[in-house]
Parts: sequence; C-alpha cells; structure tokens
Amino acid sequence: MTSLNHVLVATDLSSAARNAAERAALLSKEQHASLDLLYVANPAPFERLKHLVVPDEDLLKDVLETAREKTHELADMLFQRYDTSAGVQVAPGSVVTEITRVVQDKHSNLLVCGAKGQSLARRLLLGSTVQRMLSRMPCPLLVVKHAPRDAYRTLLVPVDFSPASLRSIALAKAVAPQAEIILLHVYEAPFEGSMRFAHIDQETLNHYRNVIRKDAVQQLAALSEAAGLSNARQIVVHGDAAWRIVEQEQELDCDLIVIGKQGESALEELLIGSVTKHVLNESQCDVLVSL
Repeated sequence: MTSLNHVLVATDLSSAARNAAERAALLSKEQHASLDLLYVANPAPFERLKHLVVPDEDLLKDVLETAREKTHELADMLFQRYDTSAGVQVAPGSVVTEITRVVQDKHSNLLVCGAKGQSLARRLLLGSTVQRMLSRMPCPLLVVKHAPRDAYRTLLVPVDFSPASLRSIALAKAVAPQAEIILLHVYEAPFEGSMRFAHIDQETLNHYRNVIRKDAVQQLAALSEAAGLSNARQIVVHGDAAWRIVEQEQELDCDLIVIGKQGESALEELLIGSVTKHVLNESQCDVLVSL
C-alpha cells in the first residue's frame, strides 16, 4: 500500500465512534482519500422488541431514519471542522456482514472504528463489533481511542521478522507518511524456561540471551533496510511481547501502534492473536491492525 484511497468509518453514533470519524476525516484530508460513514442496524433486537413490548411495524424503519439524520449531522460536522466530504450509508442487517460488504464494494483500504468507551470497561473488553471485525478483517482496521488533536507524530511498529512485518511497516508509512516510525522487536530466548529448570547458571543464561539479542539486532537492521527505513529508530528488548509493546508505547510517547493481526493458521482466522488483543486492550494510544 502506497497511499490511502478510501476510508470507511463504521459508526454507532456514540462518542467513541465520533472520535473515530474525526480521525478518519483528518486522515482523508491529509491524503485526499474518499470517506464514507456507515451505520448498520441489526433487525433482530427490534423484531424481538416489537413482539414483546412495542407492537410497531415501523420501529426499525424509524430507527433507520433517525440514524440517517444523525449520520448526516456527523458528516456535516466533519465538513465544517475538517473541510472533508463524507458519504453516508445506513442499512439494516448483520453489522459485520454489512461492513464487510461495503468495504468490498468501495474497495476500502482502511476501516476505522471507535474503541468501546474510555473507562476500565474498555480496558477489559473492546466493543463487540471491533472484536468480531478483528476475526474476519477485510482490510486494515484502525481502532481509535481518543479524539484527534493533530496528525500522528510517532508510530511504534512491533515486528517479528515474518512477512507480516513488512506489510505493517508499509501500512505505517501509508497512513502517516510524515511521522517518525520506531521499529520494535521483543525477543525471548527459545527454551529459556527449560534452561532454568535444568539449573543452568545465570551467567550462561545471560550469554545465551546476548547471542539471541545480537542476532535480533542484525535482523532488525536488515528489515529496516529492506523497508526503506535504514535511519529509523530500532529497539530490541527482552521479555513478554504483549507487555513490552505497551511499555514502550508509553515510554516513547507514541500516538499510534501498527501491529499485525498475528498468525497464519486456520485457528488464527477465528481468534485474533493474544499479543494483538493485549495491545488493543491495554495501550493508551490508537492501534492499527494490519492484515
């Protein structure tokens, strides 16, 4: 990906979704990309409500009309604040299915959603729509946690030297071409736990870690060169990747983490990788998940 062409915002008209729409408008303006807002209403709850509480045949229709008005108001606000025009789509159906359909129809190369809430509840569990989208992402997904104040300035890109690492770096460059990109590799020495159980002394264990670290530093330099970022800051740290990524994000004052979805197996198609899940839940800044 060399640039953004179309950005789609999946909105539920909450304050978190408004933050996402504002970030999407800012990105669209920076890169001259087209922008659409999509609101999807799942008919099932309204059917149950109609039969159990409110016998109104037009209940879903009324909800969609109200949502259309509110979404147009959001589009008007984005135009006034960011001078960016946004298309509006409102539809009934399965939320994830409809989002996927519109992404494919519009050839979107970035989907933007808001994190669910800004409290402890968000830290424990992201919104259900975001969780479901992660398991069947049709394009990169940007999860926005705060109202944007400016363009992204400092990006943290965790890499593991798999093919997905180059894709994450390319996505970071496309989304924020003017930002500083920091490459991070977190390593744990293979069989380190077993070595402790075998009563290997600390000096030998440290030597083993240093050998692994030296190799990681060389691989990170080679990856940086291959990605056209030979002058980028490169950080190699030892420990648990999930915690180290969040730790580095806060120490380096990053405003965006770009991370791969993780995993190439059939199981990982159903479950987002544990490191990515942890970063999404625990990081303070926005998170962009690449394919």
